[in-house]
Amino acid sequence: MLLDCPFFFFFFSNLFEAGTGVNAPADAFGQSPAHLAACGGEAFFLLWQLQTGANLNQQDCLGEAPIHKAAKAGSLECLALLVAGDAKIDLCNNSGQTAADLALAYGFLECAKFLTTIQHTQTMKLRGQPGYSLSDKHGLLREDPAAQKHPSETSRSISRKRRRSDGV
Repeated sequence: MLLDCPFFFFFFSNLFEAGTGVNAPADAFGQSPAHLAACGGEAFFLLWQLQTGANLNQQDCLGEAPIHKAAKAGSLECLALLVAGDAKIDLCNNSGQTAADLALAYGFLECAKFLTTIQHTQTMKLRGQPGYSLSDKHGLLREDPAAQKHPSETSRSISRKRRRSDGV
């Protein structure tokens, strides 16, 4: 990991002491410090970047945002931070790949499933389809209480089942 190296801390502390903005490209490829943190799977540093106003959707020369980097690194922690910060999940790189596509291509199935679930949930929510909502900060699918059966409907169906099983 990048932050395991003292040079990484030294590099970023010098970068910010020199007055470099949080979204300024840190390298020739147009990668911001948030890109580098996500690429290294460094959730703590990424969180710090997000709290200082990093642009979650800033793209580098490959068209990749920090969410693409986290997906390629297989960092579920970084992906969760980016999603919670409203990063664009459906953002495509220059090759037309989303972060979920990259996670799958790099063999990070759990990350791909997480991103796909979040994207599906957001699509359902935008379409206004009942039954599912984003009810927790982790983006897990939760059943919408408004879409559940009323207690009277449930008790009626149970009592019908009882009558049938009793032979009545």
